[in-house]
Amino acid sequence: MTAVTDRDQLAALAARANDARANIEFEDDGMTLNIGPQHPATHGTLRIVAKIDGEQVVSAEPIAGYMHRGYEKLTEVRTYPQVTTLINRIDWLGSFANEVPFILAAEKLMGIEAPPRAQHIRTILFELSRLANISLFLGDLAIQLGGLTLGFYSFRDREFVLNQIEAVTGGRFHPNFDRIGGLKDDLPKGWIAETKVAMQKMRAFCDEADDLLFGNEIFQKRTRGIGVIPAEVAKSYGLSGPNARGSGIDWDLRRDNCPPGLAYDKVDWKVWTHPDGDAFARSWIRLQETREASKIVDQLLDTIPSGPIMAKVPRIIKVPEGEAWVATENPLGEMGYYIVSKGDLVPFRVKIRSASFNNVSIVPWVCRGVYIPDVITILASLYFILGDIDR
Repeated sequence: MTAVTDRDQLAALAARANDARANIEFEDDGMTLNIGPQHPATHGTLRIVAKIDGEQVVSAEPIAGYMHRGYEKLTEVRTYPQVTTLINRIDWLGSFANEVPFILAAEKLMGIEAPPRAQHIRTILFELSRLANISLFLGDLAIQLGGLTLGFYSFRDREFVLNQIEAVTGGRFHPNFDRIGGLKDDLPKGWIAETKVAMQKMRAFCDEADDLLFGNEIFQKRTRGIGVIPAEVAKSYGLSGPNARGSGIDWDLRRDNCPPGLAYDKVDWKVWTHPDGDAFARSWIRLQETREASKIVDQLLDTIPSGPIMAKVPRIIKVPEGEAWVATENPLGEMGYYIVSKGDLVPFRVKIRSASFNNVSIVPWVCRGVYIPDVITILASLYFILGDIDR
């Protein structure tokens, strides 16, 4: 009888131990879900470490650095003309736009301004880079939310823009075309007429995107009220570009602080804002900016002045000693270069301010408390390029 009692007591103790272990498991911090670093929603090798409770995100931490390439230090061992072939790979979807602020900063240090014709062409290529960049964003956004059709359309119609960039620069993704004092070459014959046709096709693409994506009930349910970023929070995290304007912040460097060397003051266009601050608003702003970019290009094509495309610059460029900061309104937002020169053939120090780093920095704040599928929506709407972060 005593032996039976001991066995019963041991069984009872084991049952209580199992219950205790179960309680400890149920009271933990939840499950850790890794999104990336190899995942289509992260736009490159970015890892999101999400703590989840059921299907709800408790916290989300972005882990960058998987493809760090050291652009800032690499520019310090290259001559100024050699830098453009490096930095147009930072945001590989809007390559020419990356070259412009660096060249403008170098021109500022040298006291050089490109001729009017070069300024017009430079601005046209800048906006063509915006069109190539954002049109692919719209298609990729649709794919990540389950709509494949617009993705095919975006790849199809972006080719018209890339063809025009290639016709001038010789490169589709990495043009290496901007120069201190102007541009490498002039426009080829017939290019203006062909670009006007391409702009008509891009506006037709915007109409298709408006119908297929933004008019889609499922897309609206997946984006409206998701990832809301109030204006004050957007400012505190340093968001710029469409992400800031999607939160109602009326700020565009092309209009409000355009640096010398570009021709935005010669054209008329609208800066769009949206008060909602959600994923739908950020995406809708980019759709409108695609339309506005095509209008800017059309106006500049009609007013290109005659004359040279290069100012008089030394054969061997040695930038005078000094410091300069220039920022432009790139497709992803504000991109700026802070150059320190010691009067040598190469920059002494270069600091790059890219938009994507700030776009990703707000992920922990905006993803807190959302559901797992909404994380993909939010990441897509914030839009970042990993080369623009791991620079």
